[in-house]
Amino acid sequence: MENMRVEAMERRTTPGWMVGALGVAVAVMAAILLAGCGSGKMVVGQRIAQEDITEFYWTYANINFDARYQRYRFFLENGVPHFFHDTRERPNGYGWLTEEDTAAMGSRELTPEEWGQFFVLVAGGTVEKRTDSAESGDSGPWYYLYWKGDRDVYQVFTFASGESEAAFEEFGRILAKTC
Repeated sequence: MENMRVEAMERRTTPGWMVGALGVAVAVMAAILLAGCGSGKMVVGQRIAQEDITEFYWTYANINFDARYQRYRFFLENGVPHFFHDTRERPNGYGWLTEEDTAAMGSRELTPEEWGQFFVLVAGGTVEKRTDSAESGDSGPWYYLYWKGDRDVYQVFTFASGESEAAFEEFGRILAKTC
């Protein structure tokens, strides 16, 4: 009779031990996943797909001598990709530039190949949460990527490399000449 009681207890305690171990394993896996999500960065091409991108801004502004402002904007309008650029200059001048300082401005539809090239240049870059920064008042350039589902949180973009950043700026200059 005593053996039956011990066997019954063993049967009852074994599932409890397994449940406990399973609970610990699930908690560890959840912590690993949440640590990745909580890093504040999302990779374009992995967590953010090309079809989810709705807008991208590249902006440079210098208010010092020979003031200059340049903006490139890639965006979707009714599902069709477009490019916009705005160049403002004040040679031998200082200060914030206005529409009166506009040197060139234009926009146009992008071909599927151009939209694909844009994505190649931003792929691998990261998007992180907006934060206050001591660099907020510098000349930039500043990069912002907007995508479906971002809920106005993850928008500050950083290129994957200096080479992809330089190639992007050259791509913007080429497109601006075609508007």
